[in-house]
Amino acid sequence: MSVLQIQQNFKARMTLSTRSAVLSLYMRVFRIARAWQAQTGIMSDTEAERKYIVQEARTLFRQNQQLTDQESIRRCIEECEARIEIGLHYRIPYPRATYLPPLGLATQKGRKLRGQQRLRKQAKPVYLQSHDET
Repeated sequence: MSVLQIQQNFKARMTLSTRSAVLSLYMRVFRIARAWQAQTGIMSDTEAERKYIVQEARTLFRQNQQLTDQESIRRCIEECEARIEIGLHYRIPYPRATYLPPLGLATQKGRKLRGQQRLRKQAKPVYLQSHDET
């Protein structure tokens, strides 16, 4: 067996295991949505939160379905798992707020702005990596 064949077999196995992990997460999100109960106990709130969970999952999974890089797929899986755990822990399906790093308001020019953009990107939590600007 050549090195190329070994690499192709490894890639195929990684793809199948990654695919099963992603599908498992996708189904887990829908099971959570089906059983979701709002903290308020009001049925309209529960339905709105269930609808949000399903819509958000569909949007993010479709947005990332063309990814082929194993590292970016791993980051998306970690983000999904983090959002699930945070949502279940706090009983709130919506992403938690993030705050600007210190000195968050820079002038709109030059190095300070680039530095602030870099800090904001570094300060973004793992569960919000799919969102452009929070």
